[in-house]
Amino acid sequence: MAAEAAAVAEAAARGCPEAPDGGSSGSEDEARPSPAAAAQKRERWLRKFRELHMKRNEARKLNHQEVVEEDKRLKLPPNWEAKKARLEWELKVEEKKKECAARGEDYERVKLLEISAEDAERWERKKKRKNPDLGFSDYAAAQLRQYQRLTRQIKPDLEQYEKLKEQYGEALYPTSDSLLHGTHVPTKEGIDRMVADLEKQIEKREKYSRRRPYNDDADIDYINERNAKFNKKAERFYGKYTAEIKQNLERGTAV
Repeated sequence: MAAEAAAVAEAAARGCPEAPDGGSSGSEDEARPSPAAAAQKRERWLRKFRELHMKRNEARKLNHQEVVEEDKRLKLPPNWEAKKARLEWELKVEEKKKECAARGEDYERVKLLEISAEDAERWERKKKRKNPDLGFSDYAAAQLRQYQRLTRQIKPDLEQYEKLKEQYGEALYPTSDSLLHGTHVPTKEGIDRMVADLEKQIEKREKYSRRRPYNDDADIDYINERNAKFNKKAERFYGKYTAEIKQNLERGTAV
């Protein structure tokens, strides 16, 4: 009796109903699921497993695609995106020019009508800050400016590129073993363009006069233009001797 009372107390503590003698097998039969419920549960778990398997395959496929795209991007030049955007912009400009020419309109005028005054001022300031013309300093700087001016004038001719691609094939893309001397024949349009550019350079060189930039932050120590030129000459010849006297006068410590 004591053992049976202890078992009942333990069952009550666990929250289980008291099971009389000989009733344990009946409760186990009730707790065991039926075959239909077990089949439904198994089917449900198999369906979840198939969904997870499909998601894993899809993630693996997407991951492989991203790896391939990243590898392509890494193999491209570092400024490829900027070059691509620049070429697309130039193609759009060419198409806009053709449309304006077909309608008999001036492209520059149409372009200015689409630009606000604030954008025009900002672009002009950016242009001056990017490549300011400070006059002649040395031949290396002049050569660099000339190179930058010529490269800005280069426009892609896709039709000519396709013709050369069909004509030369793989030889159009030279390697370290390619021999290109004497194989390129310039077109008549290219020669005329070069001659016109050289004539323009000669004409500009004849009209050129040295431009001295004006510095807004420089001290104003003159009363007119003639006095400014005289002060510059005096500074050029005697500036290193009078620098200390000038500093003392400005500080007010001159004796």
